[in-house]
Amino acid sequence: MTAPGASSAAPAPSFAPAIRSDVWINADAPAAREWSGRVTIVEFWTFGCINCRRTVPAMKRLFLDFAPRGVAIIGVHSPEFPHEALPAAVGGAVKKSAIEFPVALDNDHAIWKAYRNRYWPALYLIDRAGMIRATHVGELHVGTPEWDAFVGEVETRLAEQSSK
Repeated sequence: MTAPGASSAAPAPSFAPAIRSDVWINADAPAAREWSGRVTIVEFWTFGCINCRRTVPAMKRLFLDFAPRGVAIIGVHSPEFPHEALPAAVGGAVKKSAIEFPVALDNDHAIWKAYRNRYWPALYLIDRAGMIRATHVGELHVGTPEWDAFVGEVETRLAEQSSK
């Protein structure tokens, strides 16, 4: 995995674990098949993390730019502190931030562990075959070199999708 604040292509693609949760915000327990065959961005975050809050504008921009083009954007809320595990608190944070993409509550960190994640925020770019192809760890801001690199990876995955 890359150092915080860095983007990179994954050294060797690895299969992305399924995202399963009993509690979802902005979605009714979506089935993994809804994202099967689609380029997908998964973001690990928690509402109490300042770095995560600073990344919200970039996530919203990714959603606005890429969801209409078929990219699935999924938030995985993995709490750091007990008060961040309350579904109503997470729902309030999602509403306050005007996040429109589905958010899975990962209170037991099962998804976090499956991805071997270690950071908030962390983004994983998954290709249409279900392989993790790039990551970004740390804050992401529109217009930065890290943004350009991550968006370039998304564009590459979309080009692969449309050429098959």
